[in-house]
Amino acid sequence: MRWWSVANFVSNAGTWMQLTVQNLLVLQITGSAAATGLSMSVQAAPGLLMSVAGGAAVDRWPRKLTAAVSQGLLGAVAFLTAVLVATDQLNLAVLMTLAAVTGLIATVDGPACSLLGNDLVRTEDVPSAIGVGSLVHNAGRLAGAALAGITVGFLGTAAAYAANGLSFLFVAAVIPFLRPVHQAVRRAGATPKTPAAVPAGAKGAQDADGADSADDDMTVRQGVVYFMRRPRLVALAGITGLSAVFGRNYGLTLAVLVTGPLAGGAGAFGTVSTVLAVGGIIGAVLGARLRKPSVRLVGTLAAVGALLQAVAGFSPSLAVLLVLVLPMAVVESVSDTAGTTVLQTDPPAHMRGRVLGVWGTVKTSWGLAGPPALGLLMELAGARGALVSGGLIIAGAVGAGFVFRRRRTTATVVLRTERHPVPAGQPALGTAA
Repeated sequence: MRWWSVANFVSNAGTWMQLTVQNLLVLQITGSAAATGLSMSVQAAPGLLMSVAGGAAVDRWPRKLTAAVSQGLLGAVAFLTAVLVATDQLNLAVLMTLAAVTGLIATVDGPACSLLGNDLVRTEDVPSAIGVGSLVHNAGRLAGAALAGITVGFLGTAAAYAANGLSFLFVAAVIPFLRPVHQAVRRAGATPKTPAAVPAGAKGAQDADGADSADDDMTVRQGVVYFMRRPRLVALAGITGLSAVFGRNYGLTLAVLVTGPLAGGAGAFGTVSTVLAVGGIIGAVLGARLRKPSVRLVGTLAAVGALLQAVAGFSPSLAVLLVLVLPMAVVESVSDTAGTTVLQTDPPAHMRGRVLGVWGTVKTSWGLAGPPALGLLMELAGARGALVSGGLIIAGAVGAGFVFRRRRTTATVVLRTERHPVPAGQPALGTAA
């Protein structure tokens, strides 16, 4: 797990460095901010269309092999981009194509690497492993953004892509040496057979080739049906969606609030962003201590964070905003860790890849719909109004969900049986026929 965490830190730093450089590269090629946004959408689009299929592939194929191959392919794309940049052969069309290929590979790589990290620890330690992963992600994001400017300034844009390619190869080189605590489930759902019923040679052939009945249990449709029939997963998707649309786009809302009503500059927003990142790291550390998180906990934390956001909308000064931003980031980071834990542990082992695939589609949908919806809200209500109304919408929806859930809960009826004699004077319950 320590090796996997180090590899993830290196990979996250490289990925965020490339994302930062990619935006600068698109601006350099086109001079258009719209084209920059389009490149990000093109890279995210495969997650909307192919995440479920990618999750099914993770359930079907050996997890370590899948993660190693996907990391190697991502490294190859990064090296190819570095060569094209260095030889001045990269244009917007090629860059968009490479971004789409990267997004397509990520539909398999994301769930494979997430579940592989969980395989390295005991079941009771999975929440801690997810918390460590969140901590590594935030630390890698900070390191990558800082390294992007240094690398481009001293070595050039091509070097940043090459460094990201090396980070992927480092992860691929570490994976073969990992020892999962529990073997990844490849063909769950097939009727188990006793050793007496299956000869040794037949069993080996079945393991090598796979059984048709097992393959039938690995369909994409089953993943979608399972997700939609689990109320807790649907509720988790709803809570996350509301937060994504009305509460998590601080790069937009807080940027406008700081530079507008609070009369701050880019430096002031940079300070706010740093505090948000620090709060995310603290929240990841706290989230790693969770043992049995629930959807109720996720909703409660999301509501608390939303109320803090609403209060932040009334901030009279930058100092007051900074005081509110830190606990807001901490609460939301713990909520994210708890939600990820539920998502990765609630389904049975053989369904987790497909559930993460469905989640990838849902998350991408919210991510694409959120900024335009929030931008429209800001046009109508301003930055302060968007923060306040967005926070109240999230908290109100979560509260209404709790009330609705409580009203649907049916009181338990205890039936007395022969083992629990009926007190004298009370009629006994009998059968209907």
